[in-house]
Amino acid sequence: MQQLPPPTAEVALLDYLLTALLPMNRTRVKQVLRSGRVHVNGASVTRHDHPLRPDDTVSVARDAPVAVDPSGIVIVHEDAYLIVIDKPSGLLTVATESEKTDTAFVRLSAQLAARNAGRPFVVHRLDRDTSGLLLFARSADVRDQLQASWESVTKSYLAVVEGAPESAAGVVENFLTEGRDLRVRAGRQPGKDAKRAVSRYKVRETRGKYSLVEVELETGRKHQIRVHMAGLGCPVAGDKMYGAVTDPARRLCLHAWRLSFEHPFTGALVELELPLPEVLSRVVG
Repeated sequence: MQQLPPPTAEVALLDYLLTALLPMNRTRVKQVLRSGRVHVNGASVTRHDHPLRPDDTVSVARDAPVAVDPSGIVIVHEDAYLIVIDKPSGLLTVATESEKTDTAFVRLSAQLAARNAGRPFVVHRLDRDTSGLLLFARSADVRDQLQASWESVTKSYLAVVEGAPESAAGVVENFLTEGRDLRVRAGRQPGKDAKRAVSRYKVRETRGKYSLVEVELETGRKHQIRVHMAGLGCPVAGDKMYGAVTDPARRLCLHAWRLSFEHPFTGALVELELPLPEVLSRVVG
């Protein structure tokens, strides 16, 4: 057990842990809390809203393995061919070298296995810190069909940005290149590794120092919206990598809110929307 610094004021347990357990992200902190590994005054506590006082002692077993929690995945749409989930911020889509066991794919796979409902096939990805609609197929054939027609899928995002673009609506088009430092940079000319990137945006509203911007992707490049918004002088809030100086929601303020596409089997139009999470709505509310 590792004892954490005492609270300096009355605070909810989860809010305290989000600071005390840095650099853990919010998803991992919640997992630690749900697992019963957090102790307050010697007793295990799992409630996020458990009140802490300045004289409380808090300790946590940080080295114990974290169990994957399939209940953290909310299915927005499901049929015999497709599954669309609400991916939370802080969760990878698929495994990386640094995280192999807790991803949206693993969680959804566990949930489907628990009801003998097959396995998912990854169609596209969202950045770890982006929330919202994430599409999976129920078979490799359907996955291949969707990926082959991916450019025809309408993909819209909502971003809370610092400041506001000079124009209330517009199109950003340039070429993006990923560097060895994993940072993506924009250029005006095509190059060996540069990929054309096009984003269409419009400002929905501006409140104080933040604006809510809707962005529709014509292309889907890594960090495309983040780079394009930063290039307009209004980085996505919470996006320190691309110049943001504020972090009002303790997460990247980017949400995949709308998908529209032709169903690969029935041909019917599938239109899905997922409202802006409350934690982001409060920033521009």
